[in-house]
Amino acid sequence: MSGGIARAVLFDLDGTLVDSLGDLHAAVQRVADDLGRAPVPVDVVRPAVSRGGRGMLAAAFPDLDDARRETLLQPFLDHYAASIAARSAPFDGMLQVLDRIEGSGARWGIVTNKAEALARKLVDALGLLPRCAVLIGGDTLAQRKPHPLQLQVACERLGLACGDAVYIGDDRRDADAAAAAGMRAVAAAWGYRDADDDIHAWGADVVLASPHDLLAPGAMRAR
Repeated sequence: MSGGIARAVLFDLDGTLVDSLGDLHAAVQRVADDLGRAPVPVDVVRPAVSRGGRGMLAAAFPDLDDARRETLLQPFLDHYAASIAARSAPFDGMLQVLDRIEGSGARWGIVTNKAEALARKLVDALGLLPRCAVLIGGDTLAQRKPHPLQLQVACERLGLACGDAVYIGDDRRDADAAAAAGMRAVAAAWGYRDADDDIHAWGADVVLASPHDLLAPGAMRAR
Protein backbone atom coordinates (compact mmCIF):
# COMPACT_ATOMS: atom_id res chain seq x y z
CA MET A 1 0.00 0.00 0.00
CA SER A 2 0.99 3.62 -0.62
CA GLY A 3 0.02 6.02 2.16
CA GLY A 4 -2.75 3.69 3.33
CA ILE A 5 -4.08 3.26 -0.21
CA ALA A 6 -4.03 -0.04 -2.06
CA ARG A 7 -1.53 -0.31 -4.91
CA ALA A 8 -4.51 -0.34 -7.28
CA VAL A 9 -8.01 1.04 -6.73
CA LEU A 10 -10.54 -0.44 -9.15
CA PHE A 11 -13.96 1.10 -9.72
CA ASP A 12 -17.22 0.02 -11.22
CA LEU A 13 -18.27 2.70 -13.72
CA ASP A 14 -21.98 3.59 -13.81
CA GLY A 15 -23.29 4.47 -10.37
CA THR A 16 -19.86 4.31 -8.74
CA LEU A 17 -17.25 6.40 -10.54
CA VAL A 18 -19.60 8.26 -12.88
CA ASP A 19 -23.15 9.53 -12.46
CA SER A 20 -24.42 8.48 -15.88
CA LEU A 21 -28.10 8.14 -15.00
CA GLY A 22 -29.15 11.25 -16.93
CA ASP A 23 -27.79 10.02 -20.25
CA LEU A 24 -29.03 6.46 -19.76
CA HIS A 25 -32.49 7.72 -18.87
CA ALA A 26 -32.46 10.05 -21.88
CA ALA A 27 -31.69 7.11 -24.18
CA VAL A 28 -34.57 5.11 -22.70
CA GLN A 29 -36.82 8.13 -23.17
CA ARG A 30 -35.78 8.43 -26.81
CA VAL A 31 -36.90 4.82 -27.31
CA ALA A 32 -40.19 5.62 -25.59
CA ASP A 33 -40.62 8.62 -27.88
CA ASP A 34 -39.94 6.44 -30.92
CA LEU A 35 -42.70 4.11 -29.72
CA GLY A 36 -45.12 6.96 -29.02
CA ARG A 37 -45.09 6.09 -25.32
CA ALA A 38 -45.59 8.27 -22.27
CA PRO A 39 -42.50 9.62 -20.48
CA VAL A 40 -40.55 7.05 -18.46
CA PRO A 41 -39.84 8.26 -14.89
CA VAL A 42 -36.16 8.39 -14.04
CA ASP A 43 -36.86 6.43 -10.86
CA VAL A 44 -37.94 3.49 -13.04
CA VAL A 45 -34.59 3.46 -14.81
CA ARG A 46 -32.32 4.16 -11.82
CA PRO A 47 -32.44 0.74 -10.08
CA ALA A 48 -32.12 -1.07 -13.43
CA VAL A 49 -28.87 0.61 -14.54
CA SER A 50 -26.69 -2.17 -13.14
CA ARG A 51 -28.64 -4.69 -15.22
CA GLY A 52 -27.56 -3.06 -18.47
CA GLY A 53 -29.56 -2.04 -21.51
CA ARG A 54 -31.83 -5.05 -21.45
CA GLY A 55 -32.56 -4.50 -17.78
CA MET A 56 -33.39 -0.84 -18.29
CA LEU A 57 -35.68 -1.64 -21.22
CA ALA A 58 -37.41 -4.35 -19.18
CA ALA A 59 -38.03 -1.86 -16.38
CA ALA A 60 -39.28 0.82 -18.76
CA PHE A 61 -41.49 -1.42 -20.92
CA PRO A 62 -42.67 -4.33 -18.73
CA ASP A 63 -45.70 -4.92 -20.97
CA LEU A 64 -43.53 -5.91 -23.95
CA ASP A 65 -42.24 -9.45 -24.32
CA ASP A 66 -38.54 -10.27 -24.43
CA ALA A 67 -38.46 -10.62 -28.22
CA ARG A 68 -40.01 -7.18 -28.76
CA ARG A 69 -37.71 -5.55 -26.23
CA GLU A 70 -34.71 -7.16 -27.90
CA THR A 71 -35.52 -5.20 -31.07
CA LEU A 72 -35.28 -2.01 -29.01
CA LEU A 73 -31.80 -2.71 -27.66
CA GLN A 74 -29.80 -1.44 -30.64
CA PRO A 75 -31.86 1.78 -30.98
CA PHE A 76 -31.32 2.35 -27.25
CA LEU A 77 -27.57 1.82 -27.60
CA ASP A 78 -27.44 4.11 -30.64
CA HIS A 79 -29.29 6.89 -28.81
CA TYR A 80 -27.01 6.45 -25.81
CA ALA A 81 -23.76 6.42 -27.79
CA ALA A 82 -24.78 9.59 -29.63
CA SER A 83 -25.01 11.59 -26.38
CA ILE A 84 -22.98 9.48 -23.99
CA ALA A 85 -21.62 12.32 -21.87
CA ALA A 86 -24.16 15.09 -22.36
CA ARG A 87 -25.35 14.83 -18.74
CA SER A 88 -22.77 12.48 -17.21
CA ALA A 89 -19.97 13.45 -14.84
CA PRO A 90 -17.88 11.91 -12.08
CA PHE A 91 -19.78 11.84 -8.81
CA ASP A 92 -19.14 14.80 -6.54
CA GLY A 93 -15.84 14.26 -4.77
CA MET A 94 -14.63 11.56 -7.14
CA LEU A 95 -12.05 13.74 -8.89
CA GLN A 96 -10.53 14.45 -5.49
CA VAL A 97 -10.43 10.71 -4.87
CA LEU A 98 -8.59 10.09 -8.15
CA ASP A 99 -6.14 12.87 -7.34
CA ARG A 100 -5.50 11.30 -3.92
CA ILE A 101 -4.87 7.88 -5.46
CA GLU A 102 -2.45 9.25 -8.04
CA GLY A 103 -0.76 11.47 -5.49
CA SER A 104 -0.03 8.43 -3.34
CA GLY A 105 1.74 6.71 -6.22
CA ALA A 106 -1.03 4.14 -6.63
CA ARG A 107 -2.98 3.49 -9.82
CA TRP A 108 -6.68 3.27 -10.55
CA GLY A 109 -8.77 1.51 -13.15
CA ILE A 110 -12.27 0.51 -14.17
CA VAL A 111 -13.94 -2.90 -14.21
CA THR A 112 -17.48 -2.67 -15.54
CA ASN A 113 -20.12 -4.87 -17.13
CA LYS A 114 -20.75 -2.08 -19.65
CA ALA A 115 -19.50 -2.89 -23.16
CA GLU A 116 -15.84 -1.90 -23.36
CA ALA A 117 -16.29 0.39 -26.38
CA LEU A 118 -19.04 2.36 -24.64
CA ALA A 119 -17.08 2.48 -21.40
CA ARG A 120 -14.00 3.81 -23.18
CA LYS A 121 -16.07 6.36 -25.08
CA LEU A 122 -17.63 7.66 -21.86
CA VAL A 123 -14.38 7.78 -19.90
CA ASP A 124 -12.62 9.47 -22.81
CA ALA A 125 -15.40 12.06 -23.16
CA LEU A 126 -14.94 12.90 -19.48
CA GLY A 127 -11.20 13.39 -20.00
CA LEU A 128 -10.26 10.50 -17.71
CA LEU A 129 -9.05 7.86 -20.15
CA PRO A 130 -5.36 8.93 -20.13
CA ARG A 131 -5.36 8.64 -16.33
CA CYS A 132 -7.05 5.22 -16.21
CA ALA A 133 -4.41 2.48 -15.84
CA VAL A 134 -6.69 -0.39 -16.90
CA LEU A 135 -10.23 -0.73 -18.24
CA ILE A 136 -12.05 -4.05 -18.50
CA GLY A 137 -15.56 -4.10 -19.99
CA GLY A 138 -18.37 -6.58 -19.84
CA ASP A 139 -17.49 -7.98 -23.26
CA THR A 140 -13.69 -7.85 -22.89
CA LEU A 141 -13.43 -11.41 -21.56
CA ALA A 142 -15.38 -14.66 -21.58
CA GLN A 143 -16.83 -13.98 -18.12
CA ARG A 144 -18.10 -10.91 -16.33
CA LYS A 145 -19.13 -9.94 -12.81
CA PRO A 146 -20.08 -11.57 -10.49
CA HIS A 147 -17.40 -13.92 -11.88
CA PRO A 148 -13.97 -12.73 -10.65
CA LEU A 149 -12.20 -13.02 -14.04
CA GLN A 150 -12.42 -9.31 -14.92
CA LEU A 151 -10.83 -8.30 -11.62
CA GLN A 152 -8.19 -10.99 -11.92
CA VAL A 153 -7.22 -9.88 -15.43
CA ALA A 154 -7.21 -6.22 -14.41
CA CYS A 155 -4.68 -7.03 -11.71
CA GLU A 156 -2.64 -9.18 -14.10
CA ARG A 157 -2.42 -6.26 -16.51
CA LEU A 158 -1.23 -4.05 -13.67
CA GLY A 159 1.32 -6.65 -12.58
CA LEU A 160 -0.30 -7.03 -9.16
CA ALA A 161 -1.88 -9.73 -7.04
CA CYS A 162 -5.60 -9.32 -6.38
CA GLY A 163 -4.85 -8.91 -2.70
CA ASP A 164 -2.95 -5.71 -3.53
CA ALA A 165 -6.10 -4.04 -4.90
CA VAL A 166 -9.47 -2.82 -3.67
CA TYR A 167 -12.70 -2.83 -5.68
CA ILE A 168 -15.47 -0.25 -5.27
CA GLY A 169 -18.94 -0.87 -6.68
CA ASP A 170 -22.63 -0.15 -6.20
CA ASP A 171 -24.10 -3.61 -6.85
CA ARG A 172 -24.08 -6.93 -5.03
CA ARG A 173 -22.31 -8.56 -7.99
CA ASP A 174 -19.39 -6.17 -7.39
CA ALA A 175 -18.96 -7.39 -3.82
CA ASP A 176 -19.36 -11.00 -4.96
CA ALA A 177 -16.72 -10.61 -7.67
CA ALA A 178 -14.27 -8.97 -5.28
CA ALA A 179 -14.75 -11.68 -2.66
CA ALA A 180 -14.22 -14.41 -5.26
CA ALA A 181 -11.03 -12.68 -6.41
CA GLY A 182 -9.68 -12.35 -2.87
CA MET A 183 -9.91 -8.57 -3.06
CA ARG A 184 -11.19 -6.07 -0.50
CA ALA A 185 -14.68 -4.84 -1.46
CA VAL A 186 -16.12 -1.38 -0.81
CA ALA A 187 -19.88 -1.02 -1.33
CA ALA A 188 -20.86 2.35 -2.78
CA ALA A 189 -24.13 3.42 -1.17
CA TRP A 190 -24.31 6.48 -3.45
CA GLY A 191 -25.11 4.26 -6.44
CA TYR A 192 -28.25 3.06 -8.19
CA ARG A 193 -29.34 -0.02 -6.24
CA ASP A 194 -32.99 -0.93 -5.58
CA ALA A 195 -34.41 0.75 -2.48
CA ASP A 196 -35.20 -2.65 -0.94
CA ASP A 197 -31.73 -4.08 -1.65
CA ASP A 198 -29.96 -4.22 1.72
CA ILE A 199 -26.43 -3.11 0.91
CA HIS A 200 -25.22 -4.29 4.31
CA ALA A 201 -26.16 -7.85 3.34
CA TRP A 202 -23.79 -7.94 0.35
CA GLY A 203 -20.81 -9.09 2.38
CA ALA A 204 -18.61 -6.14 1.40
CA ASP A 205 -15.76 -5.26 3.74
CA VAL A 206 -17.14 -1.76 4.24
CA VAL A 207 -20.13 0.32 3.12
CA LEU A 208 -19.51 4.00 2.37
CA ALA A 209 -22.20 6.64 1.93
CA SER A 210 -20.35 9.09 -0.32
CA PRO A 211 -17.28 9.31 -2.55
CA HIS A 212 -15.93 11.81 -0.02
CA ASP A 213 -15.75 8.94 2.48
CA LEU A 214 -13.09 7.33 0.30
CA LEU A 215 -10.75 10.12 1.38
CA ALA A 216 -10.80 8.93 4.99
CA PRO A 217 -7.63 7.15 6.19
CA GLY A 218 -7.71 3.47 5.29
CA ALA A 219 -10.89 3.69 3.21
CA MET A 220 -9.08 2.60 0.03
CA ARG A 221 -6.68 0.13 1.61
CA ALA A 222 -6.22 -3.42 0.40
CA ARG A 223 -6.94 -6.45 2.59
